[in-house]
Amino acid sequence: MKTHFNDKQIKILEVAETLFSEKGFDGTSIRNISKEAKINIAMVSYYFGSKERLLESLIIYRTSDLKSQLDHLIQAELEPIEKINKLIELYINRINCNKGIYRIIHFEFTSKKRSLNHQVFSELKKGNLKSLEAIIVEGQTKGVFRKDIIIPLITPTILGTFFHFHMNKSFYENLLNLKTEDSYNNYIKTNLTKHIQQTIKALLIYES
Repeated sequence: MKTHFNDKQIKILEVAETLFSEKGFDGTSIRNISKEAKINIAMVSYYFGSKERLLESLIIYRTSDLKSQLDHLIQAELEPIEKINKLIELYINRINCNKGIYRIIHFEFTSKKRSLNHQVFSELKKGNLKSLEAIIVEGQTKGVFRKDIIIPLITPTILGTFFHFHMNKSFYENLLNLKTEDSYNNYIKTNLTKHIQQTIKALLIYES
């Protein structure tokens, strides 16, 4: 599947993302999307073929550039633990700023209602995992990281902590006295991110 889109396609994808997030995939029609995007309904079908293919394109559009960012991180002149910390910052900031698409991904890829092209998204995730693996192997080679790390479980540890916090937003807003959306997002950017970094560091570094 293509990963580069023209301006009209991007407009359609961004409108679809908003509507899928607000109304759900089943509650959104191609007609809804074309009307909101102010583009002829036939043009939406021409570009994407079906609503399912449009959803797949949306996921690729929102996630495909992460690999290049991770590749730049691998090449950076930083110590392995600094790279891991930067990777965690990148993941958390990216998800927190794009909650809509990740909510769509979680629901649609766990739904058995329809058959989406999971292989395309799985290949992206495998590529991102290889980037994480490269950083961890570098740390292991330098004798900084443990040898018994289960690398595929690092990402779900990072994301699972974030999603638990976000899915219980009202509870943590009350518990932590986060009275505004800005204070909530700032807590994620600082305190929650630091907590996740400390957790992952404890998993990676040899005990002193």
